[in-house]
Amino acid sequence: MRELSQLIDVEEPAWSELGRTLEACPVPVEVLPSDSGLGRASILQLQVTARSYLGAVVLHCGGLLVDEGWLRVFGSPVSGAAHGVPGLARVNRFPATFDPAWRPEAGLVVAHDVLGEVFALNGAAPADAGRPGAPGEVVYFAPDSLRWEALGVSHSTWLTWLLSGALDEFYADLRWTGWKEEVQALNGEQGLTVYPPLWSAEARQDVAATSRRAVSMREILGVARDTCRQFDGVDPGFLGVA
Repeated sequence: MRELSQLIDVEEPAWSELGRTLEACPVPVEVLPSDSGLGRASILQLQVTARSYLGAVVLHCGGLLVDEGWLRVFGSPVSGAAHGVPGLARVNRFPATFDPAWRPEAGLVVAHDVLGEVFALNGAAPADAGRPGAPGEVVYFAPDSLRWEALGVSHSTWLTWLLSGALDEFYADLRWTGWKEEVQALNGEQGLTVYPPLWSAEARQDVAATSRRAVSMREILGVARDTCRQFDGVDPGFLGVA
């Protein structure tokens, strides 16, 4: 186990590099204010260094609202901050105090989007958790297929990619005219439930024809998990909490 000083007092910390990437980002990104105590506790629990993008976000950032808040990358937010985006520690149910034996066995949830897509960092044995990809690879749970899919990239590459403006293409079939206004009206613990569901033939044919309403992310993720179990008996596992 590494001490906190070994994790944060490092050469070439990643926050400066990530800051330049944020400044050059072609889509709107809001950097939420951070709670330094929560950030230090979280990086200690994760046992990653500030040289990594994951450590940099957790230590220096309350979270990132990407593309008008469509995607929420979790960090260490101050309590009572605007938007109400939960922190990485809360989403992943970190222990209340440092526990050297605790690990996010299935994987670490690093982001949610407003439709219930979940981005996670694979744990040490993804196959045992029913997830594709290699250890340490970013995977995502897709609400339109109700499946985990591998992205084939590390966390730092994934974060650089989503800040490159690539989300328009990635979400081309899941956005509709006026989506920005609907997303901007949400708080950080809400998402949009869609009917007919995104996995239905109707939604796949024309997502703009669906109806949408704001509900809690907890409800969206719970329904997605229950639907997977009911349809084919497969439990996608932990999707994070909000």
